[in-house]
Amino acid sequence: MTRLRPPVAFAVVLPLLLSACHKAPAEDVATTAAVPVQVAVAHVGTITSYVHATGTVDPGPGGDWIVTAPEKARVAEIRFATGDVVRRGAVVARFDAPPLRSDLATRSSEASQARARLDNAKRNFERLSTLLEKGIASRKEVEDARKELLDAESAVRESGQTREAAADLAARATPIAPFSGIVAERWHSPGDVIDASEHVLRIVDPAHLQVTAAVPVAEAPRVVVGHAARITIPGSEVAEMAGKVVGAPAAVDPATGAAAVRVALAGTLPVGTPVEVAIVAEERANALIVPAAAVVRDDDKTFAFVVGADSKAHRRAIVVGITSGDEVQILSGVREGERVVVKGQDELPDGATVTLEETGEAP
Repeated sequence: MTRLRPPVAFAVVLPLLLSACHKAPAEDVATTAAVPVQVAVAHVGTITSYVHATGTVDPGPGGDWIVTAPEKARVAEIRFATGDVVRRGAVVARFDAPPLRSDLATRSSEASQARARLDNAKRNFERLSTLLEKGIASRKEVEDARKELLDAESAVRESGQTREAAADLAARATPIAPFSGIVAERWHSPGDVIDASEHVLRIVDPAHLQVTAAVPVAEAPRVVVGHAARITIPGSEVAEMAGKVVGAPAAVDPATGAAAVRVALAGTLPVGTPVEVAIVAEERANALIVPAAAVVRDDDKTFAFVVGADSKAHRRAIVVGITSGDEVQILSGVREGERVVVKGQDELPDGATVTLEETGEAP
């Protein structure tokens, strides 16, 4: 007689078989790929910040002389042309102005007459004073002689001043260069009849040039007299020239919102040349410096990513100092020799694994 297997055994085996046939796959482990970045090493050095402005080359104080006609006159002679070198003491032009010569002669004659009157008044006063002591002349006569002497002295002073003014005006008919320079502009030629004070020549001293620069009002407080500056010509291959601030901002042009600053120029450029000026505002020695590209700003937070020995980028809060072009001073948050991320930090998670890319810069 055949024995049947208990149904319980089948009931146990069947679930096991079904479980083996439908076993779920193992759960995948999430992995994050390394982020490629470029880094730079924080180093100690000197960093300088600048105030940048545009300006023009102008003559310095006392280095600009404009020859004008003393009165309406004919230009008899002009001895120099634009670009010519003029030596100090040279006669640069001559104006034909007969009235000036006539007036000088009249004033000279008046001065001579005043001096003759004074001589007579002195002798008369001395004579009457002697006679008064002898009891021959009266006191009234002496007092009248004294009054005449005082009037004569006053007349000499007035006539002398008048003659001096006439002589100065007449001297302008043959103007003499007060310094050595270059003719920057010439407006007239011999034979021209011109009005009083009309410009004829302009002579500038190339040894005393300056740049008049327009500095934004917000930057004006950073400009200090005595600070060094660099002057360059936009688009020119001429090497930059050294300069020094000699005039601080004194007034702001309301139309442009800029203040004029004077910078002495240690070189020679044509007057009127447009230039760019970089004025030293602040300088810090022994400063910790990183590229400006390493600084990340998010609302009111400032930070940088530092790559550690674990090849991970760690976000650090930093405090920055002065900025100079593409460099920034770090006051806290980064140490000398640490590597900061300068490219690839956009949306970089804190603690992300990174790989370093070549910067392409020469070693």
